Amino acid sequence: MLLAGATAVYVVSWPKAGLGKTNTPAAASAPIPVQTARVATEDLPVVRSGLGIVSPLTAVDVKVRVEGQLQRIAFSEGQDVKAGDALAAIDPRPYAAAVAQAQADYDKELAQLEQAKIDEARAQKLTSTGSGTTQAAQTAAAQVKVMDATAASGRAALDTAKLNLEFATITAPISGRVGLRQQQEGAILHATDATGIVTVTQMHPIAVEFTLTQDDLPDLTAGQSKGQLIVQAFSRDRAKHLADGKLSAIDSQVDSSTGMVKLKAVFANDDLTLWPGELVTANITLRTDLGSIVVPTSAIQNGQSGPYVFVVSPDNKVATASVSTGASYAGLVAVTKGVASGETVVTSGQSRLTDGTTVSARDDDAKKLAAAGEEKIQ
Repeated sequence: MLLAGATAVYVVSWPKAGLGKTNTPAAASAPIPVQTARVATEDLPVVRSGLGIVSPLTAVDVKVRVEGQLQRIAFSEGQDVKAGDALAAIDPRPYAAAVAQAQADYDKELAQLEQAKIDEARAQKLTSTGSGTTQAAQTAAAQVKVMDATAASGRAALDTAKLNLEFATITAPISGRVGLRQQQEGAILHATDATGIVTVTQMHPIAVEFTLTQDDLPDLTAGQSKGQLIVQAFSRDRAKHLADGKLSAIDSQVDSSTGMVKLKAVFANDDLTLWPGELVTANITLRTDLGSIVVPTSAIQNGQSGPYVFVVSPDNKVATASVSTGASYAGLVAVTKGVASGETVVTSGQSRLTDGTTVSARDDDAKKLAAAGEEKIQ
């Protein structure tokens, strides 16, 4: 019985001895490894982003202006065309016949006008010699006017017939790229058809329409008054930069249901990186704040009393500092109050820190962070 009791006491006391070894003062005071970055002074762009859609400045659904059988399609799908290029042809024979008929009628009316002028001259001569009546001269003069108007009407009919014959050849109204054909050769087409032959879309320059919140309007109007604002187009996931353009217009009203305002930017698009209907992310630079105090975004922590950072002192101890933040861009955020340029702040590992904690800073990682921020700003 005594032996069993002694064994029990020994087993209970052994863990206590082990716990005492892990709580030595040397272990408790070991520096906590963190990543740091130096507070810098940079020119920080103020950039806003919005989801946008690529929109052509002009897109035309090409339709026939005279009815008839579609005799020929003269384009290839996806082809680039210039304004005036032939796209298709309606059977021209009925319109050529109409031109011939109108020409004959016009020639006849011109001959009748010439005869009326001769009759008028004869009547005027007879009246002047007393051999004819004034009424006959007046009637002849009126007949000249009638025939002159008839000839003018015939000329208009001839011009209309020639225009219809010209319309039998369908040409591109603008320069751009044709899409997929919507009609087939041999089809009977009418000017009232809802579906055209093909759509011609202007590819460059091209526009991007996107939205920003109404809170950005003061900066937008102020920036636009100083010159055209720069807009960058990125892929929808922001992974690829597509093109650079300029803001061309701010919509005249805010959408009251969403509080958003529409914007339009124009891009040269000579390399066709933007495609009509494509969803993109548009970044617009409203202004550049010169000489901003900046820190990496990861340095900012949020507490009950607002944002703060951990500042590292020369003796490698940290202290919290409440800060006020401004614009952010490319992984950097402007700090308007709370830290000064040249101080060192913690950017990673804050969860284990309190005021007075001793840290071990990883200088190499800090330099990489700072360099990345500077490269993006440039």
